[in-house]
Amino acid sequence: MTDTLNELKTKVPQVTLLFWVLKMMSTTVGETGADWINFGLGFGLTHTSIIAAGLFVVTLLFQLKSDRYIPWLYWLTVLLVSITGTLITDYLTDQLQVPLLYSVAMFGSALVMVLMFWHRTEGTLEFTTINTTGRELYYWLAIMITFAFGTALGDALAEKLGLGYLSTTLVFAVLIAICCFLWRLAVFSSVACFWTVYVLTRPLGASLADLFSQPIKEGGLGYGTTPVNIIFLIAMVILISVSSMSYPTSRNTPHA
Repeated sequence: MTDTLNELKTKVPQVTLLFWVLKMMSTTVGETGADWINFGLGFGLTHTSIIAAGLFVVTLLFQLKSDRYIPWLYWLTVLLVSITGTLITDYLTDQLQVPLLYSVAMFGSALVMVLMFWHRTEGTLEFTTINTTGRELYYWLAIMITFAFGTALGDALAEKLGLGYLSTTLVFAVLIAICCFLWRLAVFSSVACFWTVYVLTRPLGASLADLFSQPIKEGGLGYGTTPVNIIFLIAMVILISVSSMSYPTSRNTPHA
């Protein structure tokens, strides 16, 4: 993966409020969707993981082969990498009995290493320069790890501290607000802020999904996995459609 690879058009969206809303919703749908396949359809964790990973690989190949940013394809890839990254941590925890704190340390270290190799190989981590196959591969690998890392981080706080879904949601919302505030003060670089918030929006979205879907006796609002999944999925489709309509007028502006 070097700079001699064929140049591509930038194939990722602008980092706007719409971007972060869609990212959080992809996490919410990913959390409830994985639970629905795993428990609702009775596929089990192993089969669910295989199905999600297979769909992600196929979709990623289409994403890599495309020559431009296609909103529905990009966000479908994010949705599937959300499910896959979440299931990686769940499989380590539930099947291999890896402690959550070990997973936090492992995936946190892996993310730092990927970003370091990305910078060393490509010379930049700026989001406006994700315009080669090599940079795009690093981008999706880093995103995969953020979902696994965010899953382990959120589960560790929820299970170790017993905060409950509402408190956990508020904790991560506050952390994101602090990160954005530090970025506005120029304490955080745009790159550091982006990846920090990308990690934190995973447990935020998952906690929000659990808050709405889990039974009241378990600290949720009791709406159920299927209704929550459908509502957030419809909302994503609407917002992606809005993104598709607005994109052509902003093609030459900076991207994530």
